[in-house]
Amino acid sequence: MSAQIEVPTVEEKVSNLKIDDNVAVAETEVPAAAAASPEAGETTAPKKKKKKSKKKKIVGIDTHYPDGVFPEGEWQEYPLEVNSYRTTSEEKRYLDRQQNNHWQDFRKGAEIHRRVRHKAQSSIKPGMSMLEIADIIENSVRQYANADHTLKAGIGFPTGLSLNHVAAHYTPNAGDKVVLAYEDVMKVDIGVHVNGHIVDSAFTLTFDDKYDALLQAVKSATNAGVAASGIDVRLNDIGEAVQEVMESYELEINGKSYPIKCIRNLNGHNIGDFEIHSGKTVPIVPNGDMTKMEEGETFAIETFGSTGAGYVVGAGECSHYSVIKGEHDLKSVPDKAQALLSTIKDNFGTLPWCRRYLDRTGADKYLLALNQLVRAGIVEDYPPLVDTKGCYTAQYEHTILLHPHKKEVVSRGDDY
Repeated sequence: MSAQIEVPTVEEKVSNLKIDDNVAVAETEVPAAAAASPEAGETTAPKKKKKKSKKKKIVGIDTHYPDGVFPEGEWQEYPLEVNSYRTTSEEKRYLDRQQNNHWQDFRKGAEIHRRVRHKAQSSIKPGMSMLEIADIIENSVRQYANADHTLKAGIGFPTGLSLNHVAAHYTPNAGDKVVLAYEDVMKVDIGVHVNGHIVDSAFTLTFDDKYDALLQAVKSATNAGVAASGIDVRLNDIGEAVQEVMESYELEINGKSYPIKCIRNLNGHNIGDFEIHSGKTVPIVPNGDMTKMEEGETFAIETFGSTGAGYVVGAGECSHYSVIKGEHDLKSVPDKAQALLSTIKDNFGTLPWCRRYLDRTGADKYLLALNQLVRAGIVEDYPPLVDTKGCYTAQYEHTILLHPHKKEVVSRGDDY
């Protein structure tokens, strides 16, 4: 999911606002050219009817890999000299093989992710609504996962489709009227899970090449963060590597140059089983955190660049939620809210979800009960995270697995 943020207090949150600066631009549909009328005395042969191309049906990913062995990600050696022995250590390779089923879940999720984002990149066009775009992505995940329950495999968290100055945590609620415009900068953040093992990976989609420097800055910074990560590496050092690359770029628009800044209060994060933000955070600027990465951990390495202030706050209509892990005191929670909580746990457990996913369960008229769960500290709400209005933000992200012998960038693909 989108990056972990340094969260303000509840009183500081801005609620019930609408993100209203996204201009709706209708896509012009171009009809097939009509046949020209023949000149007098000329004859024309009857035209053959063109066959309509059938859309290729998506089948479960297991059909493509019947042996249950999925493609590996990109392998990288660990950056610290002290860990160079791991690459050739037979003992470390043996330990890695003992967790093979665990790794296969991540690789299966990553292969679904690659196919879904390819579909997204080839299908999304200006003029489409956010709801249409979310449906393309999420229905593809569901079809490839082909699971009989949402907790076995499928969507790992709500699809992020944040536009322009909105950096993260926006996905459309039912009735959303926002339409993608040609000049928008959209962060596409997709999560896929298999048995609770979550692949979290994101890219930025634009149609106007004037934003190329912004995208290149963030992509390069993410790759720098991935390269710097590894067993025994201090989190502060990763932030330093990211910032050095990110802030070496600038974006020129209409003759004016904008420095590209790291969004300093957004971070990468540990990924746990059925838990998208678990434990450690990975800064994208130096922050003095000398905590080290450890063998066997999974991390989302994500970076955000901005032409604005480089700092985000929560604002806008909320769509993202998750149940807070742990025991919950339900004594003061109304019955309807308790019933809603049961529905949430049955369908999503501790995975993040959005209102549209609740709608799919058949839940209705649940907003009061949902707000009661938030106020009771049982459900966490994640409003959209916004920088200065009028600026542009971009995001790239990969999931890495810290194997005993090497690092696997499991979500790596030909696209990024």
